[in-house]
Amino acid sequence: MLKQKKGVNRFAAAAAASRQPIYVENSLNSEYPTRLNFYLKPPPAEITIEELELFALDRLQVLKAIENAALRNKRGADFNRDIDQVLEKHLPLKSNLSRSPNLFEERRKDHISHFILRLAYCRSEESRAWFLRQECLLFKHRFEQETLEDKKAFLASLNLNWKVLTSKEKERIQEQLEQCSTWLAVKHQTTTRTFVQNETFFEVDFEKVPDLLSRRHVYVTRGKAYIPITEQISLVMEEFRNRLSQALEATAKALPRMEEDDRLKPILLNVEKQYMGKTYGDTDESTGTVKAADVNTLVEKYAPLCMQHLNQALHRDHHLRHGGRMQYGLFLKAIGLSIDEALVFWRTLFSNITDDKFQKEYAYNIRHNYGLEGKRVSYAPYSCMKIIQGNPPSTGDHHGCPFKHFSQTNLEARLHKNGISQQHISEITNLVRDRHYQVACTRYFEVTHPEHTDKVEVIEHPNQYYEMSRNLQAS
Repeated sequence: MLKQKKGVNRFAAAAAASRQPIYVENSLNSEYPTRLNFYLKPPPAEITIEELELFALDRLQVLKAIENAALRNKRGADFNRDIDQVLEKHLPLKSNLSRSPNLFEERRKDHISHFILRLAYCRSEESRAWFLRQECLLFKHRFEQETLEDKKAFLASLNLNWKVLTSKEKERIQEQLEQCSTWLAVKHQTTTRTFVQNETFFEVDFEKVPDLLSRRHVYVTRGKAYIPITEQISLVMEEFRNRLSQALEATAKALPRMEEDDRLKPILLNVEKQYMGKTYGDTDESTGTVKAADVNTLVEKYAPLCMQHLNQALHRDHHLRHGGRMQYGLFLKAIGLSIDEALVFWRTLFSNITDDKFQKEYAYNIRHNYGLEGKRVSYAPYSCMKIIQGNPPSTGDHHGCPFKHFSQTNLEARLHKNGISQQHISEITNLVRDRHYQVACTRYFEVTHPEHTDKVEVIEHPNQYYEMSRNLQAS
């Protein structure tokens, strides 16, 4: 149930007042016996509107950090260290061994935040795939850090019905199991025979362990795969992935009914397109330092590919449609183009129309973006996420993200024109093919700025790209 006004959680209030000192503990044991969760049931109790958005944004910070770490090929201790830091800040989830008094609230927040992001990211296949990928990595990180006792308790609660091989069944396929267990025997510093004899094996349908199959680390016969208990994580992850994937599709079908609640819909739309970095909209553009005559040079030298494309289309056609004017105009505003210079810039480039037509059809919207008309709200420039997930360009449009909206042929031609080597073009287009559009843009920045020796975080905003490029010149 949603509550409009911010309220106090009934479990926390009861504990604080000490009227029912074991109430929270009982609720913890019944609802969240471990910190692992397949999120099969909706969150319990009442949830305030404030909690919905705050919890969702905190979890989104975690998922973004996971994406960045994974795309930067961080592994093992480096990956765990980065994720643990962001989890501790935004979504702490301590184990039962900690005896923390906040266990229930932490697990409640984890539960609620997952469901809100599930609602926010179920609209499109691409959003579902992104959410599924990050949630799987988060669950895997938590599962690997959980105690053996809590792992067993959690898996027992799922009733997965994995068949355990008996000694006679294991003896019958001993030779085949040994052949597939060489790498594990080496890892455990023992012989293959000793490893197989001492190991517990599960029999499952082979499609449950695609990752082990791809690495040829499992014995398969007659549609069954035989998995050592040390590789249990593969089974658990596939169960988690399949169940969450089905839940996302079911949520997408139910979403239209849920959005009839006017309180929920704006929160979901806001979370889905949320950008966590610098807004580039907090400065006073009226004192901007960029002149209209300098825009072309600055954009071609420092701006990302999306803004270069808009700039070149504007100079070629002497016009941009609404989507392009919004995306490009707000970008220019944030790099320091004042309202007076903006009016000069757009009037100069829109050279095929009369002054009267420009004043009637375009000047108002330019002033509106600077907060001088209408609601007098000074609008912030678009983030990469907003550009990628916004309305795609149609015929005659030039807005959008080249890495998402260009065809592969057009993108390759543009990269080649900009002097990118074939090796780097292949690398960038492979990222695009895997839908890592922002990472592709980041790689493009690295390739075109070889003097940048520091680690480049994944670019999330066109003005971030511009700012980093300008700073290189100043350094």
